[in-house]
Amino acid sequence: MKKRVFLIVLDSFGIGGAPDAADFGDAGSDTLAACAATGLLEVPNMIALGLGNVKGVQCLPRTNQPLGAYARLRELSRGKDTTIGHWEIAGVISPTPLPTYPNGFPEELLDAFRRATGRGVLCNKPISGTEAIRLYGDEHLATGDLIVYTSADSVFQIAAHEEKVPVAELYEICRIARSLLVGKHAVGRVIARPFITGEKGYERTPRRHDFSLAPPARTLLDAVKEAGMDVLSVGKIEDIFAGQGVTEGCRISGNDDGIRAALERMDRDFHGLCFVNLVDFDMLYGHRNDAPGYARALNAFDRALPAMMEKMGEEDVLMITADHGCDPATPSTDHSRECVPFLMFGPGIRPGDRGERDGFHHVAATVASLLGLPDRFGAVSLAEGQDGHSFTH
Repeated sequence: MKKRVFLIVLDSFGIGGAPDAADFGDAGSDTLAACAATGLLEVPNMIALGLGNVKGVQCLPRTNQPLGAYARLRELSRGKDTTIGHWEIAGVISPTPLPTYPNGFPEELLDAFRRATGRGVLCNKPISGTEAIRLYGDEHLATGDLIVYTSADSVFQIAAHEEKVPVAELYEICRIARSLLVGKHAVGRVIARPFITGEKGYERTPRRHDFSLAPPARTLLDAVKEAGMDVLSVGKIEDIFAGQGVTEGCRISGNDDGIRAALERMDRDFHGLCFVNLVDFDMLYGHRNDAPGYARALNAFDRALPAMMEKMGEEDVLMITADHGCDPATPSTDHSRECVPFLMFGPGIRPGDRGERDGFHHVAATVASLLGLPDRFGAVSLAEGQDGHSFTH
């Protein structure tokens, strides 16, 4: 029988500040608690799996008979961004943070970018994407200059109106930027942010595309692919890993589309890993300080869980985790340094507490062990236990 592992990342679903949260300016952040405080959060299926039993979670009820295994994971990498978080989930710890630009990008870098693209630059500061196109959209349309901006993350974002700069050209401009952003300026992602003119002003389109830095070491995805198994990517996983280790990619237009794509793959006959990222939690709600919207998005995912669980075959395993936090109730609109949950369900998985673990890389070890691979990425499988004891039936 072919074993399949479905690993779903709820992008930014933190469950409370990491021990070093204050070092990142995030003391007191708790994304889950912020969603619960809205009074709108209804996630009975994740609670049934054991989310309320995870150590440190006090805003949800516990269950005496959890259906799944559960744990609290603390990030070891020196960062709180999507790229580093996913790399660690896949087994690669980053001891140094990727570069960020709180004062905008240096002129020598922008000069090289202008020469290579033949276009000027607008903005050049940390700012929300919607605010950037609101403030600079008119000037961009008048001049053709590109709106270049960043955030608290290691990103070089380029916004352009689709009628002024066709999407294919914007993607090529991003490839040029990616080739320039090396060495000390090797940001995690170059992001194309196309927009259009809508009824209420400028609106970003679904044709965003990330051009990521390749992982600095061999990842879980590489190990699964090298073993001759499938690595199916849903959402921006393929972008985050620069395509490395992915055998089949699937782009999505939001959480609902991502859930649909995941369910479709659960009906398919494959052997290996299906790695899913649901970005709306972070992009639409965390970064916009929309706690009610975040809670409703969690509710929507939770409603889809029974269908996912029903599709698990005898050898299949479903995992749910996150890559960082993005507390929608704090003044900041940036990511937050938080611990993340780990939930695991499958007919062969013994339910119960797997404790607290230092490092998201335990997820990679768990997937590898379940797929029969020798790799452990310096971690311990949550399907095996600290002493090698098996937690599978």
